[in-house]
Amino acid sequence: MTYEPGKYPKEYNPKVHGPYHPGRYYGKPDVPFGDVKIGDLGGWISRRKFTPTAVWGAIHRTFWNWSGRWMNARSPGFAPIGHIIMLSSAYYFLVMYKDRSYHRHCKYH
Repeated sequence: MTYEPGKYPKEYNPKVHGPYHPGRYYGKPDVPFGDVKIGDLGGWISRRKFTPTAVWGAIHRTFWNWSGRWMNARSPGFAPIGHIIMLSSAYYFLVMYKDRSYHRHCKYH
C-alpha cells in the first residue's frame, strides 16, 4: 500500500469497497496474526512490508481505528485521556530508566 498525502491508496476501489475508511487496509488480505501457526510465522513475517511508507500506513490505520473506538464514540468519557496519560507515563519511564535506576546510584553494588 503506497501512501501519498491527500490521495486514496492505490488498492482502494469505491465500487468494490464502498465509502473510504482511513482505518481499513485495502490491500490483499492475509492470514490474521492470531491464526498463524508457529511453523508459518517466518513466512508470514516475510510477507510484511517494512518500508517507511508501509509503517506509516500501519500507524495511520491504527490511530484511526483507536480514534473511532475511543475518541469518536457517542460519550467517550475518560478512557482516551487515560490512554494518552498512560502512554506518556510509559514513554517517560523508558526514557528516564537509566537515570533513575536504583542500582546505578547505589554505592554498595
